Amino acid sequence: MKMRDRVIRDEIHKDILVPGRHATIIDTKEFQRLRHIQQLSTCEYVFPAANHNRFAHSLGAYHLAGQLTASLQEVQPGILSEEDAELVRLAALLHDIGHPPFSHVLETPEVFATYHSHEHWGRLLLESEETEVGAALIDTLGGERTGRLFALMDGAKEHAGIPIAPFLKEIVSSQLDVDRMDYMVRDQANTGAQIGGFDIARVLRALRVGEDGHFFVKTWGLPAIEAYLVTRYHMYHQVYFHKVNMLTQNYLVRMLARARVLAAEGSLTLSSSLQKMLMDKSLDAQGYASLNDAHVRVAIPEWAEHEDSILANYAMKLMSRRGFHKSLRIEALTTEMVDVVKDRIEEAVAAAGFDVSSEVIYARISKKGYKPYAQGIQIEDGGDASEHSPLIRSLTQPHERALIFVPDELRDDLEQRVREWIKPTQSSLVRFE
Repeated sequence: MKMRDRVIRDEIHKDILVPGRHATIIDTKEFQRLRHIQQLSTCEYVFPAANHNRFAHSLGAYHLAGQLTASLQEVQPGILSEEDAELVRLAALLHDIGHPPFSHVLETPEVFATYHSHEHWGRLLLESEETEVGAALIDTLGGERTGRLFALMDGAKEHAGIPIAPFLKEIVSSQLDVDRMDYMVRDQANTGAQIGGFDIARVLRALRVGEDGHFFVKTWGLPAIEAYLVTRYHMYHQVYFHKVNMLTQNYLVRMLARARVLAAEGSLTLSSSLQKMLMDKSLDAQGYASLNDAHVRVAIPEWAEHEDSILANYAMKLMSRRGFHKSLRIEALTTEMVDVVKDRIEEAVAAAGFDVSSEVIYARISKKGYKPYAQGIQIEDGGDASEHSPLIRSLTQPHERALIFVPDELRDDLEQRVREWIKPTQSSLVRFE
C-alpha cells in the first residue's frame, strides 16, 4: 500500500514535510525505536526537561538537510540533482539509526558483550535484508541508489563511476553540518540553557559550494558562524560537560558493568533484553535493534533492592537522586595532577572505611576546539573563518579537565589535602564554588 505524504509538527522547526516514500522508512520498527533512545542520556538529572529523543533529532536533521539542499538549488542551479538531494536528506534521517540505549554513554565494551560503534551497527541495520529499515530502503531507492547513499555517507568520491561531490557528505558530517545544527538548538531548548543561540536559517542561506566541491560561507554570514561556534562552546561547557551529567553517566555504566559481572557469576538473573546487551557475544543487528532505554530503566528499581551492595548503590542513586558523590572543587585540575594524587586519595578513602573501587570516580572532560584549515569552515575569499574572526580564533584551543568524585562526607577534607599534594604541580589553584 502506498504511503500518503504527511506533515509532522516539530517543537523546533514547526512543520516537517515528509513525502510518502520516506514515511515508509520512518515507519519501520528500527527507526521508530529511536523514540525510546534518549538524546542526552542522563542529562535529565541536571535539566529535568532534557528527555527528548533521537527520533525527533533525526527528523530535525532530515528537515534541515532538505532546507539546505533547496537553498543550494535556488542560489546555485544545477549544483546538485534532485536524486542526490534526496539521498542527502535520507543520510541525515538515518545517521543515528545505530545508537545504543542512552545514546553515546552506553557505546562501550564495558556494557556490550558484542561491541561495535553506533556507525557500525547503523550500517548493519541498513544493509540487512532481514530488517524492516533495510528492506524499506531498497524498496524506496533500489539497489544502485542505496549503494550510492552508503558511498555518500562514507565520504567516497564516487560510486559506480559517477562522482560524489564532497559537499554532499559535509551536509551530514562536518564542522558545520545539519546534525550539529539541530542537536544544539534542540538541546538548548529542552535543557533551558540560556546561551544566546544562533540563526539556523541565516547559516543555511550563507552556504555556497566552491569550485573544489567543498562548502564555503559568504562573508556576510560570518557573524552567524561566530554565533554557531559560540553556542557549541557554551553547550559543551554548560550542558554536556556538567559535572552531575558526567557523574550520572558514570553511575549508569558502572551499574550495568556490575550487573554483567553478577550475571556471569550466576548471582543476578537478567531479562532477555539485558541478556542480549550484557552477555550475548554474538549479538546480531536484529537483536541489537530490539534494545532501548526502557529495558535498562525497568531493571533499576529491582536492582536497587539487590543484595549486592555495589549494584544496589548505583541503582538507588539513579532511582532516588540521593547520596550523590561530590566533585573536588578544583577548577584547574588536569589528568596529570590526578596521576600525582590518585594513590593518596584512594588510600584516604579506604582509611575512612569506603570501598575505593565504587566510591572514587574519575571523569575526564576533553573537547577539541574549532579545527581550522583542512577541517574548518572556509570563507568565500578562500581563508579559514579563524583568519577572519578573533572570536573564532579564540575557540581553537582544546579544553581538557579532570573531575574527581568522592563521598560527600569526605569531600571537604580531601579537597584540602589535594590542594596541598598538588602545590608543586600547580601553585595558583583557586577554590571553585
